[in-house]
Amino acid sequence: MTKTITLDHVSIRFGQYLAVDDAHLEIAGGEFFSFLGPSGCGKTTLLRCVSGFIQPTEGRVLIGGDDMKGVGPNKRPTALIFQNLALFPLMSVAENIAFPLEVRGISKAKRRKRAEELLELIALPGTADKKVTELSGGQRQRVAIARALAVEPDILLLDEPLSALDLKLRQHMRTELREIQKRVGLTFIYITHDQGEALTMSDRVAVMSKGVIEQVADPVTLYDRPKTSFVASFVGETNAIPVSVTARAGDRVSAEGAGGLSLHGVAAGGRQYKAGDACLVFVRPEQMRPARPGDNEIAAKVVGDEFEGNLRHLMLETSAGLRLRMSLVNDGSPPPIGPDGSILVGFPAENGLVLPDGPLAKG
Repeated sequence: MTKTITLDHVSIRFGQYLAVDDAHLEIAGGEFFSFLGPSGCGKTTLLRCVSGFIQPTEGRVLIGGDDMKGVGPNKRPTALIFQNLALFPLMSVAENIAFPLEVRGISKAKRRKRAEELLELIALPGTADKKVTELSGGQRQRVAIARALAVEPDILLLDEPLSALDLKLRQHMRTELREIQKRVGLTFIYITHDQGEALTMSDRVAVMSKGVIEQVADPVTLYDRPKTSFVASFVGETNAIPVSVTARAGDRVSAEGAGGLSLHGVAAGGRQYKAGDACLVFVRPEQMRPARPGDNEIAAKVVGDEFEGNLRHLMLETSAGLRLRMSLVNDGSPPPIGPDGSILVGFPAENGLVLPDGPLAKG
């Protein structure tokens, strides 16, 4: 049975720099758990803390209920896969996979047998005697995973392992990684700045910003019900509309924006708002549409048009200078754009998520 990992109020400082601030969560045994965030947010630092290469300044890391204080990387039930994979080019595939077993004094025959078993597991049978330089990027990625599994860890730690692969191969390897994780039944802790990777593979995701865990949730909740402005703007594309609250009834919020804009939305997480509060209404581009009766309505002009085959992305601008993006499924019919480029767009109130004004993700 795989072991639970607990980060018990972990903070990590390097001199005066606070890299991780009071991280507190539990990762269940057998879970595919991802830390997602921009570069420098502290996610790799946390991974190295779990693996034992960094000690927490405050708090504890527990694996299976045992405090890991003073337990080195080679004594923990973890295996770490680095970004560059660190495979040995002069060794065969089997020798690369079996190397950790050789270090532990396992016999050559047993090492070879284990390597071939793992090659079957990662769907690379018959490649044992090839050099790793003869393999594709995706195949080398799988060999790195097999080498990590050779020592039979309880927890596999992956530090942006797909970052060097091209887009098509990254997308393919997402499926491969998830399938391997399901087959072996281990806990995977995955580090990425790519929201697509995190959302498609993970059971749960922790979104980080500036050393702080902003939200932990399953991918659907994270996308549909973000708790902070940073999470809303980092996970997926979104439109952030600055408003001032005018009224609140239950979880419904009425607000006004620049240029006389009147909007209605849903208070995220049941937050309490009062008249005059500065907020943001978040609405996804795919949730916007040519206005229908009962919608929030926004008059705008089309200032850009990106055709992507199955989707058409319209860049819009209101008279008050608010920039918006609307994504429409290509059903063969043109959007209702006036001769002067004007368009009336809308979205249902339930798709407008109201959050306190706060920092947004850059880019």
